Amino acid sequence: MGKRFQEFKQQFHPEKWAITIIYLVLRLIVIAILIRQFFTGRYEHCFTCLLTLVLFMIPSFVNKKLQIQLPDTLEVVILLFIFSAEILGEINAFYLRIAWWDAMLHTINGFLMAAIGFSLVDILNENETIKFHLSPIFVVVVGFCFSMTIGVLWEFFEFFMDFFLKTDMQKDTIIQAFSSVELNINKENTPVLLNGIEDVILTGKNLSVDHLPQDNKVLQLGGYLDIGLVDTMMDLLVNFIGAVFFSLAGYAYIKTRKKGNWVQKLIPSKIRKEE
Repeated sequence: MGKRFQEFKQQFHPEKWAITIIYLVLRLIVIAILIRQFFTGRYEHCFTCLLTLVLFMIPSFVNKKLQIQLPDTLEVVILLFIFSAEILGEINAFYLRIAWWDAMLHTINGFLMAAIGFSLVDILNENETIKFHLSPIFVVVVGFCFSMTIGVLWEFFEFFMDFFLKTDMQKDTIIQAFSSVELNINKENTPVLLNGIEDVILTGKNLSVDHLPQDNKVLQLGGYLDIGLVDTMMDLLVNFIGAVFFSLAGYAYIKTRKKGNWVQKLIPSKIRKEE
């Protein structure tokens, strides 16, 4: 009886209860938002809510189907990241209301993806059936490259969504100057600088712009829309910063394997059969 009680206590550890409560609270919030968006006719937001509910199941899928144990801290960070990106970012427009929101999420993404890439190689290193051992620097480089690859693939996705479906995932940035060789009337490979841009004038036979008077196509933006270039490069830059930060911390951890290190709380591990 005492042994079963101890097993019960281990299964329902307070930290597990905390994760379960966070998971349930986030799901309930998303379901409530889903119902509200449905009755207000925002069906695109309903799809976002459904996608969020599916993404919430990723940690459980990884644990049960792939036999990979996600640390409690990593699992909570993933859940909060998904909620912040989809619900707060997309539906509640935090990407527009808070200037640093997108940069923060891409930095965290770079950090997390580096941790996951790092762990994939580290799991192989710790596998006794594999006869070769990779150096710490190689493990760190793989984790860093994995993070950057995921970041680039996501920017590809944003570009194709904007190009083919006319969304605006690559948020535009207002700039006052740019240079282009297309403006060189002599067709030379010398860029022409346009500086001090204040307004944008729209022209076209079938031009239809909502929220603008039909006889006035001058947008008082204070500059020119770069159509997502600055946003893309900034996303990759902060992804790079997050990946570098974890790579340095991961290298220090793998050299010492110190128990209780915060890096250990973010690295998935293979579930052993005896567990």
